[in-house]
Amino acid sequence: MTPELVLDTELDSSHVGTVTFERGPYNYLSAGLLTALADAFDDLSARGARAIVLYGDGRHFCAGADFAGNDTAAPGAATSPIYEVVPRLFERSAPVVAALRGASIGGGLGLALAADFRIATAKSRFSANFARLGFSQGFALSLTLPRLIGLQRASDLLYTGRTIYGDEALQIGLCDRLTDDEALLLGEARSYAAEIAASAPLAVAAIRRRLHGDLADAVRDALERDWTDQTSLKLTADFREGIVAARERRTPQFRAQ
Repeated sequence: MTPELVLDTELDSSHVGTVTFERGPYNYLSAGLLTALADAFDDLSARGARAIVLYGDGRHFCAGADFAGNDTAAPGAATSPIYEVVPRLFERSAPVVAALRGASIGGGLGLALAADFRIATAKSRFSANFARLGFSQGFALSLTLPRLIGLQRASDLLYTGRTIYGDEALQIGLCDRLTDDEALLLGEARSYAAEIAASAPLAVAAIRRRLHGDLADAVRDALERDWTDQTSLKLTADFREGIVAARERRTPQFRAQ
């Protein structure tokens, strides 16, 4: 049964908006979720938000794609239907601070990197696990991950698919701040967003525009390139083995086929 999406927005007196979403305990990605998030960012910006907090309620921030569901594109599609709306997440003037509870895995890591800043806990965990499943990265991670942490560290995470936790994520620049208590995570993110919102909003928007340049267009191009690779690799025996092994909770036996 597909989990129902619950999404809530609020805007406080300090001009900090908060977007809270829940789609079951794992907050699996869907086209509907990403569209709702993009709409929420647009709505809060129109209402005067100067900074926005993004929070995934439930056990995890976002555990990526649910391979038991339907993530298929029509033949010849330029990108996955899940990812079509992703460039909109980057087309905004208000900085976004993501509060990362639990796991940010696969496309969930991509969603975390759509934010400008990331607040996590020592127990938060991150994985670009695509190669462990027999295919390559999505959500424009071929662009956003090395852009954030450098080519060498991005290559490590993408090639190995290994899991890292909050302390290492902070060390390599994947997240910006850690809080010791998970119960304080959302408050810490809101406090940091309030620091941003206290600055002149037109100046912040201009600074962000210059720092990010044509990032949304670059994301769009990366999504198309990544989808081309994913589409090809999803036809392989290794991909089928990776998905079955993940469901059976065993080590996959890849044969380059």
